[in-house]
Amino acid sequence: YKVELIEDLPEDAVISTYTQGDFTDLCAGPHCPSTGRVKAFKLMSIAGAYWRGDEHNKMLQRIYGTAFASKEDLEAYLHMMEEAEKRDHRKLGKQLGLFMLSDYGPGFPFFLPNGMIIRNTLIDYWREVHRKYGYQEVMTPMIMNRQLWETSGHWDHYKENMYFTKIDGEDYAIKPMNCPGGMLVYANKPHSYKELPLRVGELGLVHRHELSGALHGLFRVRCFTQDDAHIFMMPNQIEDVIQETIRLFDEVYATFGLTYHAELSTRPDNSMGDDATWEMTTNALRKAMDDFGLKYSINEGDGAFYGPKIDFHLKDSIGRTWQCGTIQLDMLLPEKFNLTYTGEDGQKHRPVMIHRVVYGSIERFIGILIENYAGAFPAWLAPEQVRVMPITDKFNDYAKKIVDQLEAVKIRAHLDDRNEKIGYKIREAQVKKVPYMLVVGEKEVESGTVSVRSRDKGEQGAMPVADFIAKLQDEIKNKK
Repeated sequence: YKVELIEDLPEDAVISTYTQGDFTDLCAGPHCPSTGRVKAFKLMSIAGAYWRGDEHNKMLQRIYGTAFASKEDLEAYLHMMEEAEKRDHRKLGKQLGLFMLSDYGPGFPFFLPNGMIIRNTLIDYWREVHRKYGYQEVMTPMIMNRQLWETSGHWDHYKENMYFTKIDGEDYAIKPMNCPGGMLVYANKPHSYKELPLRVGELGLVHRHELSGALHGLFRVRCFTQDDAHIFMMPNQIEDVIQETIRLFDEVYATFGLTYHAELSTRPDNSMGDDATWEMTTNALRKAMDDFGLKYSINEGDGAFYGPKIDFHLKDSIGRTWQCGTIQLDMLLPEKFNLTYTGEDGQKHRPVMIHRVVYGSIERFIGILIENYAGAFPAWLAPEQVRVMPITDKFNDYAKKIVDQLEAVKIRAHLDDRNEKIGYKIREAQVKKVPYMLVVGEKEVESGTVSVRSRDKGEQGAMPVADFIAKLQDEIKNKK
C-alpha cells in the first residue's frame, strides 16, 4: 500500500520514513517528541474504510483511539463524550418534538410546534434587549440582483457558497448575508451626524451552500436566521459603540448562564481593501477591548473579507466551546455603497459601520441550548411550562380550572387527563422535561391547592394555586 502511494507521487516529491522501535513507516515525523508523553489511551471504535476512499478497492479496517497525558484527563474526556451523547440535540430534538430534518431538503430544518415556542421566545427576548439598547428593526428582501452582490464583493469573494436564480433574464442571488440589504436601507435617505450612531437590526433568513457531508443537525445547515445588526457611526464613536455592544453581549449570554472568551480575528488572505485601512480597523478593535478590560486571544487570518472582527466563543455546561457572537468592523462596504452623513461642518463624510450578531444563527443557538440544558430548558424558555395531572377522572374539572387559570396569565400549561396511573404520568412528564408538574386529588380540591413537583428538585409540597402562579411568574419574568 505504501509503495502504491509513493508511485503516485510527483517525481520531485520528498519522501521520508520514520522509525519507532523496530517499526518503520512512510511518515514525515512524529506528532509528539516521545511516546513517553502518552500516559493514557483508549481505543474508541472501529470502522470499515475503502483503500484511498474508492469503493472498488479493498476494504480496510480503521481503528479510532484517543490519548492523553494523564489518566485523569482521559477520564474527564470520556465523561464529556458520554454527556455529549446524552445531550445530542438531534436525538433530543426528536424526543421533545422541537425540529425535524427531511431528505426532501437536506440542510433545511423544519421547526415543529414546541421548537417554534422556543424560537419565538428567543426572538421576543432579542427584541426586548435591542429596544432597550436603541436599535430599530428592519426586514430586507431574500433575493436581490447580481449588481448588488458585485458591489458588495460577495460575487467575487463568496460565490461558491451562494445559490442563484434568474428573473426576467437577469442573474439574481439568494442572500447569504444581510449586510448588502442593510447598506441599501441606510442609503435610502440622507443622514446627519446627529442621528449617529444609527443601530439597525434584522432577523434575516440567509442561505449558504454547505457540502452535504458537513451538514449536522442545527449546527451546520443551509438556511438559518441571523440576528444581524448594522451600526453606522462616526470614526470618533468606534470605541464607545464597540464597548456598548460588548455590554449587550454580556447581558444576553449571562441570561442563559453561558460564559465566553473572545478572539480578535485579523486580515484573511482573500480580503478587500488596503493595508492602512486594515491596520486602523484592527487597532480600533484592539483598543476598545483593552479599554473595556475584555481578555482576548489573537486568531490570525480569520477575519471577514471586508474587515477584522471579535468572535465570542461560548462555554457550555460540559466545557465545550461554541463560536456564536461576532462584532465586525467595516470601512469598506460604506465606501463601496457610497454611504455618507452630513457632519457638523455641513460637509459629506463617510460613516464607519459594524456588523454584529449575538445568537449568530438562531437555529444553531437553539441546538447549543438544547445540548447545554440537556433538553431541560429553564421555565421561561420551556415549550410546556406546567403539566396538570388529576389522580383520577373525578378531579378532571378541578384540574381543568387550574389549567385555565394558568393560561389566562400566559403560562404554557397542559392537562394530562388520560386514564393512566399518576406515577406513569409523572414519569412521562419527567421524560418530556416539563419544569413543573401539578398533581391534584381529593386533598387539593378540598383545600384549593395543588401538589407541586419540580423537574429539578422533586416534591415541593402543597401550595395555594395563586402562590404557585406568583412564584412561576417571577421565575419567567426574571428568566431564572
